[in-house]
Amino acid sequence: MAQTSPRVRIQHGTFDVSQEISELQAHDPRVGAVCTFLGTVRDRNVQGATHAASVQSLELEHYPGMTEKSIEAMIDEAHHRFDIFGARVVHRIGVLAPTEPVVLVAVTSAHRGASFQACEFLMDYLKTQAPFWKKEQTPQGAHWVDARVSDDAALARWGIAARNA
Repeated sequence: MAQTSPRVRIQHGTFDVSQEISELQAHDPRVGAVCTFLGTVRDRNVQGATHAASVQSLELEHYPGMTEKSIEAMIDEAHHRFDIFGARVVHRIGVLAPTEPVVLVAVTSAHRGASFQACEFLMDYLKTQAPFWKKEQTPQGAHWVDARVSDDAALARWGIAARNA
């Protein structure tokens, strides 16, 4: 069964995780596993080994069209690498407060291993390669969030070199 609803959505408003999973599953009797990752805004950003900045809000920007195309290509790659039936990425943009959902990655497959791997693969890609820009508002002012070495290393284990390294 083919997935009929969009695989990638970039939006300002929040989303319903249960509804997203239901649509992804679409009563497909082959599905034995659904793996999801829900990312939320933290109230702290650890900067280095000991320093943590208080985060009042997170603003996310993207390049319309390019962002969706980039994520679609990575979902295609996940289908190529793993035995999965479907995948969905919902990513928010705009100004978000701590505890608000930012991103949902959901993957279906016959067995849990493929779903877990594909979900992690897609998240590693999103953290480093998807064209999003993040600006944190802290008591000290606003600043753009730099890429993290640990995120680049996570992507490298899939054999993909980070473009921002």
